[in-house]
Amino acid sequence: MTVLIAGGGIGGLTTALMLHQRGIECEIYERSTKVKELGVGINTLPHAIKELAELDLLDALDAVGIRTQELIYQNRVGQEIWQEPRGTYSGLEYPQFSIHRGKLQRVLHEAVLERLGKGAVHVGHELISFDQTDSNVNIQLIDRISGSEKEVRGDALIACDGIHSVIRKAFYPSEGPPAWNGIMLWRGATEWHPFLTGESMVIAGGMDAKLVLYPISREVLDPSKILMNWAVGAKVGDAKSPPPRREDWNRKGRLNELLPFVQDKFSLDVLDPLALIEGTD
Repeated sequence: MTVLIAGGGIGGLTTALMLHQRGIECEIYERSTKVKELGVGINTLPHAIKELAELDLLDALDAVGIRTQELIYQNRVGQEIWQEPRGTYSGLEYPQFSIHRGKLQRVLHEAVLERLGKGAVHVGHELISFDQTDSNVNIQLIDRISGSEKEVRGDALIACDGIHSVIRKAFYPSEGPPAWNGIMLWRGATEWHPFLTGESMVIAGGMDAKLVLYPISREVLDPSKILMNWAVGAKVGDAKSPPPRREDWNRKGRLNELLPFVQDKFSLDVLDPLALIEGTD
């Protein structure tokens, strides 16, 4: 049996490792011509880390991420609303990791290459359509490097091709694009001085504007600092209005659009949010 996986992101790579562990052959087809360390911070909760630990990836995650020790909710002037320990610090068997999305993908990608072989990941292959019979599935691809088209046959196809999934659209053609709820999220990461335990996560603010802060890596040039992830979510419209523009990994955020939601909005003891954001490339 051979399973075809559309998409070489976190979902596709993890799926491939799970299938391999169970003795099922698979191949990944990724539209990007290179697997790059894109993105900023994400939090992987203990029930997710349990799955990755069963793939024997815990040591690799510890090498690039940070075990989140505590989560603190504050209002916009830094008054504590709620505090709780996280992951193993709360008595659970598995940790919560704050980690750079790209570094998590790198850990998964390297594991796939090592266990399945380099030939299992086909970059630069964009899935454009598929068809299936009672016994197999055929996918049609465009090689983004040569421009040629080709077809691949497998026994099953798993869609891991993201929020704008071609496969999902085929099953739900009238669904339309992802729903817009009027909230814009700006994100960044930069080297900064650690706060509290050095493994703490703070969520501050309310419904109009929310600020999230947490460290994601110790792999920095200055040993006195840490790679600090930040995110600001603010309501800029409503569900009836179209999103300002389609999300894109390669588009830089506009500082002038973000600053009005930060300036004179947050006053925190843990760090100066405005200085952190303005200090981010």
